[in-house]
Amino acid sequence: MGCPEAATPEESEGACYTEADGLPERAQRNRAVMGEALSAVDMVNYPTEWWHWSYGDRYWALCTFDSSGVLSSSEMLRVRGGEQRGASTPCPAGDMNL
Repeated sequence: MGCPEAATPEESEGACYTEADGLPERAQRNRAVMGEALSAVDMVNYPTEWWHWSYGDRYWALCTFDSSGVLSSSEMLRVRGGEQRGASTPCPAGDMNL
């Protein structure tokens, strides 16, 4: 995929960005396939982390302009196996679905 999951921009020399330049062709193809599949089911990507996709939470609502949200906090915890993960970065304009 071009760099390890959870690699920082410094550790990965920028390869952690979803649309990073200079990735091996295979990593570009794999990221494109993943992006197409996850975007097709209305998930949104954190563009600074190729592995980080969201659905039904605050970040997703911001990116899709859906103020209703899909999942309540308790539903999100149940779906995610009890692990709480929060959005720390706002959705950049223009990078709604990568």
